[in-house]
Amino acid sequence: MAPPNEVSASVLDQANTNNINRFFELSGGNLSVNGVTLLSDVPDNVSFSGFSSICQTSDAPLPLFHQVQSQSFKGGFLGFSKQEPSDHLMNSLGKFIDRNFVSVFRFKTWWSTMWVGSNGSDLQKETQWALLNVPELRSYVLILPSIEGSFRSALQPGPDGHVMIYAESGSTKVKSSSFDAIVYVHISENPYNLMKEAYSALRVHLNTFRLLEEKSVPSLIDKFGWCTWDAFYLAVDPVGVWHGVKDFINGGIAPRFLIIDDGWQSINLDGDNPNEDAKNLILGGQQMTARLYRFQECDKFGRYKAGTMLGPNAPSFDSNRRKLLMSLISKAIEIENAEKGRDRTIKAGVTELSGFDSKIENLKVQFNEMFGNWQGSSSVLSGGNQSCSSCCCKTSEDVGLKAFTEDLRKEFKGLDDIYVWHALCGAWGGVRPGATHLNSKAIPVTLSPSLDGTMSDLAVVKIVEGGVGLVHPDQAADFYDSMHSYLAKVGITGVKVDVIHTLEYVSEEYGGRVELAKAYYKGLTESLVKNFKGTGLIASMQQCNDFFFLGTQQISFGRVGDDFWFQDPNGDPMGVYWLQGVHMIHCAFNSMWMGQIIQPDWDMFQSDHLCAKFHAGSRAICGGPVYVSDSVGGHDFDLLKKLVFPDGTIPKCQHFALPTRDCLFKNPLFDGESILKIWNVNKFGGVLGAFNCQGAGWDPKEQRIKGYSECYKPVSGTVHVTDIEWDQKQEAAQMGHAEEYALYLNQAEELLLTNPTSDPILVTIRPSTFEIFTFVPIKKIGPHVKFAPIGLTNMFNGGGTIQAVDYSSDDGDDVNVKIKVKGGGKFLSYSNGPPKKIYLNGAEVGFELLGGGKLILDVPWIEECGLSEVGFAF
Repeated sequence: MAPPNEVSASVLDQANTNNINRFFELSGGNLSVNGVTLLSDVPDNVSFSGFSSICQTSDAPLPLFHQVQSQSFKGGFLGFSKQEPSDHLMNSLGKFIDRNFVSVFRFKTWWSTMWVGSNGSDLQKETQWALLNVPELRSYVLILPSIEGSFRSALQPGPDGHVMIYAESGSTKVKSSSFDAIVYVHISENPYNLMKEAYSALRVHLNTFRLLEEKSVPSLIDKFGWCTWDAFYLAVDPVGVWHGVKDFINGGIAPRFLIIDDGWQSINLDGDNPNEDAKNLILGGQQMTARLYRFQECDKFGRYKAGTMLGPNAPSFDSNRRKLLMSLISKAIEIENAEKGRDRTIKAGVTELSGFDSKIENLKVQFNEMFGNWQGSSSVLSGGNQSCSSCCCKTSEDVGLKAFTEDLRKEFKGLDDIYVWHALCGAWGGVRPGATHLNSKAIPVTLSPSLDGTMSDLAVVKIVEGGVGLVHPDQAADFYDSMHSYLAKVGITGVKVDVIHTLEYVSEEYGGRVELAKAYYKGLTESLVKNFKGTGLIASMQQCNDFFFLGTQQISFGRVGDDFWFQDPNGDPMGVYWLQGVHMIHCAFNSMWMGQIIQPDWDMFQSDHLCAKFHAGSRAICGGPVYVSDSVGGHDFDLLKKLVFPDGTIPKCQHFALPTRDCLFKNPLFDGESILKIWNVNKFGGVLGAFNCQGAGWDPKEQRIKGYSECYKPVSGTVHVTDIEWDQKQEAAQMGHAEEYALYLNQAEELLLTNPTSDPILVTIRPSTFEIFTFVPIKKIGPHVKFAPIGLTNMFNGGGTIQAVDYSSDDGDDVNVKIKVKGGGKFLSYSNGPPKKIYLNGAEVGFELLGGGKLILDVPWIEECGLSEVGFAF
C-alpha cells in the first residue's frame, strides 16, 4: 500500500490505460511529439520515461493528484547516463533549429529574466525553463529542468543548435553518473495551462513543494505599504520610520503594512568589537561582509524609549534632516563609484593606484564627518555612545523595538503588519562565529561554474570577499526560531527574507546544495508556521529553481523582479528610464512560472521617480500589493491616489498579471517594435496593460543588461478582447463569451464598443508610457437597454473598484441594476440611453450622459467602509 496521504503509481497506470499513445516518443535519435520532431540528434545515452513510470507516490491532495494523472499522458521525463560519476555533469538533450522559444534564465545568482530565440544555441546559461512554439500542432512544449536526488539542473546552450542539460550537486563529495528524471517535458495547446500542468506534475512527482493554490497568502497582498530601503538605506532609524508613516497619513493614504528593511539588525565586521554595531554604514555594498552578532535590534532601535514619538516634544524630521540624509547617500554613492573605478583600472592592468586611493580616502573622511552630523540630528534617541548590548534595554519592555512597534500601532491604527528584513543566513555575511549560542563557521565561497555566464554583481564580489558565517544545518530550526520568536514577541508580524541563494555558494561540506537547502528551508518553514501564522514572509533574491522546488512548502509570496533601480548603478544616465522597462519584463515573464507556486510580488518603487507613473500603471493591474520606498517628504500623492484607497486597501485584480500570447516569443525590450502587453481579470471585467519597455536588455557577449538607445522610441501594436485569457480564472470564464464589450482606455479617457470578431485596435505607445484597457461585458436590460459598469476612472484599475453587481434588483423603484463600488471619484458606465433615475446610497442623484454612451456620476469616499451603492433605474 502507499504510505498515508500518498497515492501509488498503479493508480496513474490505470488512469493512463485510455492514453496508451502518449504524446512524446524517443526513437531513432529524435524526440517527437505527436509525430512532430521536437529535438533531433538526441544522444544514445538519453532516455525518456512516461510520467507514471517515474512517479511512484505522492502526498498531493487527491483532487490535485487526479488532475495531474488525467494529464499525465501529455508529459514525461528525460534522463541521461555517463560512464564516470561526477559532481557536475553536462549532456546534450538533442537540438532544435528554426523553432521559436521563450525562456527564463538567471542573469545573476539571485535574479532571472526573459530571453527569446529560435534554436538551442540561443539559450543562455542557467536557463530555468524553455517554452517552444509548435505551430504544426497548434501547441507549445515546455522543457523544464528539475531536481533528482542531490542534484539540481539547468539548461545551457550547446553548439549547432543543441540544448545542454547541466546537473550539479554543489559538493565534490556528492557524485552521480545517471539520472532518470532530471528534465520534465510537457505539451499543451494553451501556454498558460501548460505552465499549470507542468508545475503541478512536478509538485506531485517531487513532493518537496506546494502550489500556490494549496497555500494561504499573507493579508498584505491586497493592501498598500511602505518599505524603508530607498528612503534610508542602512541609515534607517525610529525617527525616520515614524515620520515616513506619518507623511502618508497626512497625505491622505494610510499604509497598512510597513517593511523596515536592511539596517535594523545588530551586525559588525570580523575585525570589530564583537559586542558593538558596525559604524557609519549607509549603502548596500558596505554591510555585505558584516555578520549578525545578536538577534535583537541594533543600538539605534534598541535605545528607543516608549512614548518618545507620541509626546508634544517628539523629534522632528524637518527639511534640514532630509537634506543631510540625501547628502549622505550621495556621498556614499560617490565613494562606491570611485571604488568601482579603481577596480576597473586594476582589471585593465594599471598598477599605479595612488590617485584613486587618495581620492577614496578623502571621500571617506568627508563621509564620516557627514555621518556624525546625521547621527547628531537624532541624538534624542542615541543615548550617547553607550552600547545597547551593555544596557538594560535588552530586557525592558519600555525601550527598543517592542516599545517602538507599540507606539506605531497606538498612533497609526490602520497599520496591520510590520515586517523586518533579514538575509537567509542571518545577515549578508551570515552569523558571526562565537557570537551566539549557535555553531556558526565562516565558510569560504565557491561559485558554480554555471554562473560564469552571469552578470557581474557587487553582492557576489562582497560575499566572495568575506565568506559566509554559516550556522550548521542541524541547527537551522533553532537559528530561525531564535530570530523569529524574538521578533514576534516585540510586535513584528513577518519577515522579508533576502539573499536566499547564498546557500549554493557554501554547500561543499554539507551534502551539496540540495541537501543544505532542504535543511535550511525546513527550519525556515517550521519557524514561519510557529511565529508568523504560516504566511508572514516575503521571499527575495530567490529566483532559482532549487528555491521553488525545495523552499516553498509554506512560503507563498515572493519577488518576481530584480530591484527597483532609481538610476543605473553603473552610471548610465539613460538608465533612469530604460531600467524601468527591464523591471517590468522581469516581473511579467517570471510570473509565468513563479505564479504557479507563489503569489507574485512586483516590488516597490518611488512615487516621485521620473518613471513613477510607468511603474504605477503596472502595479495597478499586477494582482499583488502596491508598496513604495518613498523618501520622507518625497511623494506624488496625486499618483498614489490612482492606485490606493484612503484606507490603504487597493483595487486588486483577481489573478496575477501575465504577458499575452502574442508577446511570448517577442522581445519587448530591444527589438524596436514590440509592446509588452499584460492581462488580468477583475470581478466584473478584464484588464489589459500595454507598456513600451523598449530601450535595454541582456547582451550575451558582454554578459550584462545594457541600454539600446536606438530602440527607445514610440512603438505600435494591437489590442483585442481575446488577448485576455478569461478561462484562467474560473469565475471570469463566462465573461469571455460575451457578445459585446464596453472598452475603456484609462489614459486616453475613451470609451469604445468591441466584440470578439471586431478588428484589433491599433495603439501607439511612447517610451516609458502605457495604456490600460478595461473590457466589460455589455448586459442587455430589457428589449432596448445596453449597460456595462466600467468603474472609477480616477483609478488606474477602475474595474477593480466594483465589488458587486446585481442585475435582478426589483425594490419597487424600478431599479434594474445595483452596484457596490469602493472608493470615491468619477464612476463611469456605458449606457446606450439615459436611465430614468440613479440612486446613490439610497438618495436620487444627478448624472451626465455624454457622447459614446458615457454615463457619469460623482461618488464620495465613505469613511466607515469605503463602499457606496449605486442603483440604476431604466
